[in-house]
Amino acid sequence: MPRYAMVIDLQRCGGCGACITGCKYENNLPEGVRWSNKMTETLGTFPNVRYYYRPTLCNHCENAPCVRGCPTRALHKVEGGITAHDPNKCIGCRYCLVNCPYGVINYTWNKPHREWENDDAVIPDCTMSPREQARALNVPNWPLYNPDPDYNYQAIRPTGVVEKCHFCRHRVVNGELPWCVEVCPCDARIFGDLDDPDSLVNRVLGLFRAEKLRPELGTEPRVFYVREFCPCVYEAGKGMI
Repeated sequence: MPRYAMVIDLQRCGGCGACITGCKYENNLPEGVRWSNKMTETLGTFPNVRYYYRPTLCNHCENAPCVRGCPTRALHKVEGGITAHDPNKCIGCRYCLVNCPYGVINYTWNKPHREWENDDAVIPDCTMSPREQARALNVPNWPLYNPDPDYNYQAIRPTGVVEKCHFCRHRVVNGELPWCVEVCPCDARIFGDLDDPDSLVNRVLGLFRAEKLRPELGTEPRVFYVREFCPCVYEAGKGMI
């Protein structure tokens, strides 16, 4: 049984957001929901400024507090240590949102993709309404609908349940990489088995000191960050006394 993990190389990451966009399309995420996200912060005072950018997703913790606290076992562990979610068992209590220290679990408040049921055209008598466009394209839900997650996870989750990243389990079980890894143009995301000494994940972790988010909590995240992109420059010198 593998132990899946992801390494994010911050030196390679260009902050383009392809992981965020790709995840939304791969998993049919409704407006306002992000399984793949980012933390950004500008530090310092001009001209001594540093920009902090860190991609985020579910950490698939070994000691996952969301799994321990789920009363219906909708959140559970599956092959490779992936933290999976079963929408059919979820009662929408949102206890997992309270337990998760990383803020990566979403709750579906409204009907997903309801904007495509709108009959109002942007320009009356000129452009199609969202509903007309969906009908013209003959799609069941929305123009970019991806049926792949139907394999073992509902392609579109209903209103009133939580949802989160599952490392694209529907792809991993078929020997494919998570889609955020595939679409990253910088190869900043690396996925593999921690128990395979020859995996690229282990080779990168052996080269660089790795960081995990909030390690003091003892959740043992399976998402690691290596290196740190910093474009700051300074005039070389020896200092003064």
